[in-house]
Amino acid sequence: MTASRTARERVRAELTREITDIARRQLATEGAGGLSLRAVAREMGMVSSAIYRYFPSRDDLLTALIIDGYNALGEAVEQGEAACPREDHLGRWLAACHALRDWAVAHPHEYALLYGSPVPGYQAPQDTVVARERDVLVLGKLVADAWGAGAVRLPERLPAPPPELAAETGAFRELMPGVPDDVVWAAAAAWTSLYGWVNFEVFGQFNNVLDDRRAAFDHAMRLTAATVGLTPS
Repeated sequence: MTASRTARERVRAELTREITDIARRQLATEGAGGLSLRAVAREMGMVSSAIYRYFPSRDDLLTALIIDGYNALGEAVEQGEAACPREDHLGRWLAACHALRDWAVAHPHEYALLYGSPVPGYQAPQDTVVARERDVLVLGKLVADAWGAGAVRLPERLPAPPPELAAETGAFRELMPGVPDDVVWAAAAAWTSLYGWVNFEVFGQFNNVLDDRRAAFDHAMRLTAATVGLTPS
């Protein structure tokens, strides 16, 4: 019984992987809004009713693709940042940023599913939260480490967060425990600047504007690092 069950599980895992691989190719040609379980079934040579045993609805398939995408992006950022010495906080920041950009440029349609226009009629469930936070947790730990090591030097005359934002710091503070509000908000601004830059590149806003996009990105991320107060070790 155990061997039989294991064989069935293996077959199911392989078919599930094939379904998601085909669905990812559909993202490139049809976009997330055009994702179709029936079309995936046709490409697999499977009757349409059979595919619903793996994904009961299009939204279930979208959720699986989103979780896979967040996990792949998070893993890329984790591995890039982990390759740097722990005391090199600027190097860790730049490595994380480049890892995120490299993944997004190499997987533009999957990135668009994560950070592009919302899919009409779809609302991501709580199942996506853990995967979605992986890359942000890297940033939070990095900033907390730098602060704890006394390696954060905020620029002079950096605007202080206004009093009305005091109650809004909580979600960010969970990522950066022990870090003061001004550094928390500088880090939040830097992280959103990172995604803004990557969005511009992936969605074509830099076409006919920038040629050496990697060099431009590196400089922009050094500027954001300076805003957070991360300096060369």
